[in-house]
Amino acid sequence: MLIIFNVIFNYKFNLKFYGIWNMSLEYMTGFGNDFQTEALPGALPQGQNSPQICPYKLYAEQLSGSPFTAPRNINERSWLYRIRPSVKHTGKYEKESFPFWKTAPSHDPENMSLGQFRWDPFPFPKEQTDFISGVRTLTTAGDVNTHNGMAASIYSFNKSMTSTVFTNSDAEMLFVPETGSIVLFTEMGKMHISPGEIAVLPRGMMVKISLIDKFARGYICENYGAKLTLPDRGPIGANCLANPRDFRTPVAAFEDIDENHNSIVKWCGAFFSTSLKHSPLDVVAWHGNYIPYSYDLRTFSPVSAVSFDHPDPSIYSVLTAPSESDGTANIDFVIFPERWAVAEHTFRPPWYHRNIMSEFMGLVYGQYDAKPEGFVPGGASLHNMMLPHGPDADAFENASKAELKPVKITNTLAFMFESRFPQHITKFAMESDSLQSDYVECWSEIKKHFDGKL
Repeated sequence: MLIIFNVIFNYKFNLKFYGIWNMSLEYMTGFGNDFQTEALPGALPQGQNSPQICPYKLYAEQLSGSPFTAPRNINERSWLYRIRPSVKHTGKYEKESFPFWKTAPSHDPENMSLGQFRWDPFPFPKEQTDFISGVRTLTTAGDVNTHNGMAASIYSFNKSMTSTVFTNSDAEMLFVPETGSIVLFTEMGKMHISPGEIAVLPRGMMVKISLIDKFARGYICENYGAKLTLPDRGPIGANCLANPRDFRTPVAAFEDIDENHNSIVKWCGAFFSTSLKHSPLDVVAWHGNYIPYSYDLRTFSPVSAVSFDHPDPSIYSVLTAPSESDGTANIDFVIFPERWAVAEHTFRPPWYHRNIMSEFMGLVYGQYDAKPEGFVPGGASLHNMMLPHGPDADAFENASKAELKPVKITNTLAFMFESRFPQHITKFAMESDSLQSDYVECWSEIKKHFDGKL
């Protein structure tokens, strides 16, 4: 068995891997760049993509994330130089069942549920459970077959994928850890993410997901549509929000392991598996821009009101997946990080509103200022298209009477998967013991203050 990984860049993270030995992960930095990296010196062909014989007798293979003729600014492809071509990483597929991982369209209109919903944290598994078996989908939206929409899920697992690889052909996957650190070993290298960080895996990329801690829990957004990208800053200008330099892309890493592996593929909502006699994570070198990446949310530079009024939550967008309609996202990934609140003559929590977009919300740590009670780390809420929501009764009363001095909102990280599509709740989510059946009561004590007088 041979495991080799590159050590050429200066963005290091030291961590304990499987509790046995220390591993130093290294990254290249930037967003939307073309990168090149090799785990063995001279493994990348120079001046061409597909020589007659590749260095180290590797196979050249292109992985395309867009049609060949897509405009340059959205054209995505990477050239991989691997021990075996990926046709050797497939075989006769057999159907697999992961009944809690759902894909849109998956709702039954006759059993459709309408309302505002919130869930307590979902329990950790008691039996040995790897990442794939530990996914539970809460909402789906759109249609995977037309490359529109999304799904919001939670993951909870306590077993590493040591001899299993997973490929999601349906969606780009955004990981938001809430408890525990994990390693994503992709075809193009390794990424380590912990609570407070995120990672994005391109559609169709193989990955092994391993534990650093005894167990891990977090959130996943599957993006069926156009890839996630940085939002335009408009009048904000060239800086702040998520800066490109803070995104990290792994350097080349590979396994040369001739041992049995199981490859599981998610395709149009169904799962299939095939047996291999080797690890398919065998890319020795690569170059291109169709890549996995990670990002530390604590490097997000928030921009907010310095005089009066609460800005739209879109001001906290980290990533967006655009649609064919300008300004109308397939998905917006929005965070509510630590920040100063200084607005004068202003109700500072988020205002009451109804929205054409549907909002799935999670909490990584701390408290969310509009819902200080009942919304805890590992939980979730859903405020669907055109359904009203906003601060609970206590939050309104406290904010209405608070002294408007500068306040540092600390120890908090909430996020939102927001979509132009209505999000349909899965049977699992509706029947889960974590569902708060009395959530709407948080607004029941809101008082009438109107008396007809100024």
